[in-house]
Amino acid sequence: MAKTEVILTHNIVGLGAESDQVKVAAGYARNFLFPQGLAIPLTSANKRRLEALKQRRAEREAHELNTMTDLAKSLSKLVCVLTAKTGEDGKMFGAVTAGMIADQLKTQFDVSLDKKKIHLEQPIRALGEHDVELRLYQDVNTTLKVRVESATPLPAPAAPAPAAERGKEAPRTEKRGRRPESASGEKPTRAGASERRPRPARGEKPSKPEKAATNP
Repeated sequence: MAKTEVILTHNIVGLGAESDQVKVAAGYARNFLFPQGLAIPLTSANKRRLEALKQRRAEREAHELNTMTDLAKSLSKLVCVLTAKTGEDGKMFGAVTAGMIADQLKTQFDVSLDKKKIHLEQPIRALGEHDVELRLYQDVNTTLKVRVESATPLPAPAAPAPAAERGKEAPRTEKRGRRPESASGEKPTRAGASERRPRPARGEKPSKPEKAATNP
């Protein structure tokens, strides 16, 4: 495939930045880069534009550096919350990826961030809080706190009964030692109670019992 050398006039990810001289496929340059104004052919006349392109590049990079530095400070204070399906044991189904985090940043905080700037050693597979590294720009890194919550929370354990209720006893129907009443409603009397002599009135002397007569 034929190659041609061009001068980039804009930053193109994966290819180069302003003022860079790169070789690309002739068809790619002719059908895309030149019509879009992203590059110009490498000629003696166009080389005179290199200084202006370098100045534009320096200004752009300085602006991006300031923007990403401010963004890093803001993101370090945020907590990005995601939900995941879990089983009864609390284990997640699937995992949280960099793309999912990027989507939630856009949804929750209106922050557009390329998922390639979100660096996970491996997808997140556990609930809780995780520190995720963000590489926003050259020498501009920060940490985003990501909290993964269950979309199906586990049922709360049953609360113990109040102490007042635990101390309650079943009501007693009869008092201890109480004698049952008779069918007529009268309380039973003690044996021999009818044989007791009445007490004398106050001030009277009790009469002595007569002695039984004895034979002479």
